[in-house]
Amino acid sequence: MFSQDIGYVLKRGVAEIIVEEEMVELLRLGKKLRLKEGFDPSFPDIHLGHMVSLRKLRQFQELGHQIVLIVGDWTAQIGDPSGMSATRPTLSPEQVKANAETYMKQFFKIVDRKKTEVRWQSEWFGKFSLTDVIQLTSKFTIAQLMAREDFSTRYNAGRPITMTELLYPLLQAYDSVAIQADAEFGGTDQKFNLLVGRELQSMVGQRPQQVFLVPILTGTDGSQKMSKSLNNYIGVAEPPDEVYGKVMSIPDSLILDYFELVTDVPDEELAEFRQELKNETINPMTLKKRLAREIITQLYEQQAAAEAEEHFVKVFQKREAPEEIPEYRLSFSELVPQKGKYNGIDVSRLLTVTDLAKSRSEANRLIMQGAVEIDGERLYDYIAQFVQSGSIIKVGKRRFAKVINTDTLT
Repeated sequence: MFSQDIGYVLKRGVAEIIVEEEMVELLRLGKKLRLKEGFDPSFPDIHLGHMVSLRKLRQFQELGHQIVLIVGDWTAQIGDPSGMSATRPTLSPEQVKANAETYMKQFFKIVDRKKTEVRWQSEWFGKFSLTDVIQLTSKFTIAQLMAREDFSTRYNAGRPITMTELLYPLLQAYDSVAIQADAEFGGTDQKFNLLVGRELQSMVGQRPQQVFLVPILTGTDGSQKMSKSLNNYIGVAEPPDEVYGKVMSIPDSLILDYFELVTDVPDEELAEFRQELKNETINPMTLKKRLAREIITQLYEQQAAAEAEEHFVKVFQKREAPEEIPEYRLSFSELVPQKGKYNGIDVSRLLTVTDLAKSRSEANRLIMQGAVEIDGERLYDYIAQFVQSGSIIKVGKRRFAKVINTDTLT
């Protein structure tokens, strides 16, 4: 019989296991399994959406199994579609290495580095010949590959699909053959590719890998998949204060999903939360604070979680400015719209030089949205008459800057 720990790992935060009975049997036999997860180094940052599967890997590590991390360095250099509706740009070897280092630094905030085997695709694909490629492609038909939803959608819409993209699922599948994976982990949107790996292993005489799919985490907007490009993400490398603030911004409807997928709060306690929310006997903010503490403690430490909560209460609930605000010493005369004549400060320029906006267009958008405050007064104009030395600028809920005038305006 399974221990309670194994039953928990197979059920909590799991969307589907293919084939579950086979996975259960492998675990019953007590074999040390090789569990694969690959990543595309085109985008090096990890957010809580990735954390769902990474936490599952860590749980298997704690049960004594071997995690194998595949760095997709070879496919990244030829362009990696990997579930996207459009192709991704090719990367240089230097870019791949830099991105991979960033990714792994974040990956090992969650997964135990000492118990992880890191493999680079170039170990095997760097030796591939044209004969190897043709032999690999001969094992699958175009009809099989076009069964992948994003390929069929683009084909039916008349959008181009390159031969390289059609090759990608086969290359990912070959990764499983190269490392002799017993199971591969990914989100439900990766189901097709993971199944191709299972099929290719059978064709070459290996035991077919189990496919371990985890749910897709909804982003902070409450409607779409968490994604950096949609700006609805919570990054695992973001400062604790930022993580805390973003968790507090999620819709109440996502509280229980986040607890289930990215924390270890017991199921029994989650059932109590669910009932309390249903009966309206608990303030959702109380649960969000608990959620934020749980997440930050995993990524940093308990002290960081406590300090982030203290910061949130002070700055956002009590409406006080934080104690430590970045200070910028500026020449105000360089920020006036017309040289030699003081007629106010160009706010978009002010936001860019204080790093509160990446560009003037972003600054103008923030002003139009009413997201900019100067000394507690919300601004809706591009010119501010009341900026003075020592003024505190606030953008959104969590970004502050203090400006010091280095000259005298007349």
